[in-house]
Amino acid sequence: QVDAVRVYVNSSSENLQYPVLFVVRQQKGVLSWQVPLIFRGLYQRTYNYQEVSRTLCPSEPAPETGPSDQIIFVDVASMAPFNIAYELLVTRLESFQLETNKPFNFTASPSQPQYFLYKFPQDVDSVIIKVVSDAVYPCSVVSVQDIVCPVYDLDHNVEFNGVYQSMTKQAAITVQRKDFPGEQFFVVFVIKPEDYACGGSVPSSIHGNVNRTWNLQRTKNLQVTIVPSIKKSVYIQAMLFSFLSFLSFYVGSVVVAFVHYISHCYLLMVTLKFACVKSRLEEQKGDSSPPGNTPEGSSYGAIGTVSSRTGDRGRSSSSGGRQFSSPEHGPPAGSDTDSSVEEESDFDTMPEIESDKNVIRTKVFLYLSDLSRKDRRIVSKKYKIYFWNIITIAVFYALPVIQLVITYQTVVNVTGNQDICYYNFLCAHPLGVLSAFNNILSNVGHMLLGFLFLLIVLRRDILHRRAMEMKDVYTLDYGIPKHFGLFYAMGIALMMEGVLSACYHVCPNYSNFQFDTSFMYMIAGLCMLKLYQTRHPDINASAYSAYASFAVVICLAVLGVVFGKNDMWFWVIFSLIHVLASLALSTQIYYMGRFKMDLGIFRRAAMVLYTDCIQQCSRPMYMDRMVLLIVGNLVNWSFAIFGLVYRPRDFASYILGIFICNLLLYLAFYIIMKIRSSEKLLPIPLFCIVATAVVWAAALYFFFQTLSTESREKNRSCILLGFFDDHDVWHFLSAAALFFSFLVLLTLDDDLDTVRRDKIPVF
Repeated sequence: QVDAVRVYVNSSSENLQYPVLFVVRQQKGVLSWQVPLIFRGLYQRTYNYQEVSRTLCPSEPAPETGPSDQIIFVDVASMAPFNIAYELLVTRLESFQLETNKPFNFTASPSQPQYFLYKFPQDVDSVIIKVVSDAVYPCSVVSVQDIVCPVYDLDHNVEFNGVYQSMTKQAAITVQRKDFPGEQFFVVFVIKPEDYACGGSVPSSIHGNVNRTWNLQRTKNLQVTIVPSIKKSVYIQAMLFSFLSFLSFYVGSVVVAFVHYISHCYLLMVTLKFACVKSRLEEQKGDSSPPGNTPEGSSYGAIGTVSSRTGDRGRSSSSGGRQFSSPEHGPPAGSDTDSSVEEESDFDTMPEIESDKNVIRTKVFLYLSDLSRKDRRIVSKKYKIYFWNIITIAVFYALPVIQLVITYQTVVNVTGNQDICYYNFLCAHPLGVLSAFNNILSNVGHMLLGFLFLLIVLRRDILHRRAMEMKDVYTLDYGIPKHFGLFYAMGIALMMEGVLSACYHVCPNYSNFQFDTSFMYMIAGLCMLKLYQTRHPDINASAYSAYASFAVVICLAVLGVVFGKNDMWFWVIFSLIHVLASLALSTQIYYMGRFKMDLGIFRRAAMVLYTDCIQQCSRPMYMDRMVLLIVGNLVNWSFAIFGLVYRPRDFASYILGIFICNLLLYLAFYIIMKIRSSEKLLPIPLFCIVATAVVWAAALYFFFQTLSTESREKNRSCILLGFFDDHDVWHFLSAAALFFSFLVLLTLDDDLDTVRRDKIPVF
């Protein structure tokens, strides 16, 4: 048992020119202070206390000598030319050593700090120090220091040694045996003279010209409990759970692919059998028909020749009575070389074709064949630029981020200041130099499922290429054009979201939160682009303009972090940009890219609005698109007004909410229009839609569990395997939800693979 002594002094003197000096001399150290004791705050404010109580650094008996008496000298002095009354009281502390799993209650104030001793039990390698209080203020500091004298237990020196963090209503610090060679440490509790360090304001009693305060009552009741932390076996279980949970998605994908392969083989056999029977019937019919009288439609192999009829409401892309070869599969058999070259370069190069394109896109009823006229190979290469660009962006973005968070973690480990990073300290399990390994491990799902999605897309891409090489009828003029560049970019974005989210959680704080959200913006934007590209393959945005737009959004997010807290001018400018961008994009979507994107777009839009809505009030030509854009603009304007009025502190999440709401609105519109057009939802996309809704609901439940790493009052204990907290479960579920969301976009239109493109409506 270690004995400790506490010295209490009190002086009625308020003369700051002649304070009473107390010096305590021990065998291995000297401790000194003055009365009145002066603490300095912001703006040269001072706080003076006439009562001071300090615990002397204890001396542990040496093993070779055993218990012995310790001599303590207390020197009292003052330079005052007159007598000063003081009171001195020395007491022995009965409860100085803390015990495992036993709560201990005590009281502390700025001039009367407390600290206690804790020794590791034999079978415990790591403990969590949990401190709670009923009151938010006064602000306090919890520090863990090695057994070294003197102990730094005042406001101005508590940060000189050990690990420390500020505290309002609760705090938690994980301590490992390996960090203390003596297998014991001090737990120090200091009350701050002001609350600004904990987010509070300066007390109203010291505003104005009064810069000196005497004996301000800032007493705080605290309870400390030291509990054993998790064992190494829990780390292993958590890692196995994380990897096996997401590897099960790989197993499920293999099973689905195998079932699809079996069903495809069976369907192929049935198709071949049907083709053989049909061929025999045609041969028999051909034998009985007169020579030279070939019935119309018997040219089974002429896939690429599509007859155009006047009044077909846009189902064909050619002029009346003319036949043309679709550029997706090259020239028809028997055509000469010159005509094939002319067809290959026929689109978007000559002025008459440009006007032809604009005429086609003005039709009231558009079909997919109208918007998939360009050469498939050229368009496919255009969309592959999304994939290569996002890889370049990921490398250049991730490397500085990794370097920065490593620096953050190094600063935390060297200085011991745990206020730099906003961890959930009640469930922060260190590993090596990482302070919260569980928050990093929980992001493995994004990387594993992102890689799995890339494999699924690669499989589809390979099957499509084989079908193209075999000139399969269903890959030419049937179904949605297969361009996989955006899907590859989405898979890379999902993987990078896991990497950057893990980087953010190395040292989470408000200034680097954009690391966690940047690729979320890109994921939402790429999903909207892919959804639009599905039925508008020829008029989608280029990779360069899309990524440039994402760069602007990220720049706005950074500016919002810097200026978005209190500056009204920033919110006015941002809301104006938001509304104008919504109007410009709506105009571009409504007119199918035929509105030039320049400075005159708003003048032309206002002119059209006046002509069509005010002057003659005609019915919109594209009613479905108009309804979508009206609802979309109302949603975006509501976001702009909300931001302008409330100015949310978390600007990055505010922008992410705008992206997600727009994506969900467009996806709902797409599915509704698909059902309205009598298109079917196959079992796999239907399952993915249901799974997406269920998993997103569960993920958002954990996301909104008020687990905020910016306020330790909302820190919570682990809820899964004793290792993961609410936010980790959000990581797991959101990764699965994003994966299912991607599968919805990948499989949603599989039912159209056997439908001609001139019968697939555009919406």
